[in-house]
Amino acid sequence: MKNKNTSVAENNQSWNLLFLAWILVTSGTLISLFFSEIVQLPVCVLCWYQRIALYPLVIMLPFALFPFDIKVIRYAAPLVVFGWFVALFHVLVVAKIIPEAAQPCVQGIPCSEIHFNLLGFLNIPVMSLLTFSLLGLLLFLAKKSFNRLNT
Repeated sequence: MKNKNTSVAENNQSWNLLFLAWILVTSGTLISLFFSEIVQLPVCVLCWYQRIALYPLVIMLPFALFPFDIKVIRYAAPLVVFGWFVALFHVLVVAKIIPEAAQPCVQGIPCSEIHFNLLGFLNIPVMSLLTFSLLGLLLFLAKKSFNRLNT
């Protein structure tokens, strides 16, 4: 049986991981809004789907922090998985692995066009895939830490 100090520390670890996940989704939201509203980059269909998966998490995660409720992962995980798959599809579209006939692009705003490139390989779809991957990892670790506390 674990002592009370160990339980509190593990509970704090889960809380910290959820808080870090909230910081990540808030940053991703602000960065996406910066690129579309300030820099005026066009937003393709796939980017909108990724935003649909990301934006609700900015509101959902803080409600789970005060008071702490690990059950938020049950509701956040489907959004993260959906966003991850759309981001992966978007990366494959940009890499020209997905044929044009299968792309959900609208005329004038192609999904395969790169408007921003950092370090030669880091474009917006790759950043989104990394964000959803890290977010999924943080939620997994928070749940694992919490389960360790309650077993």
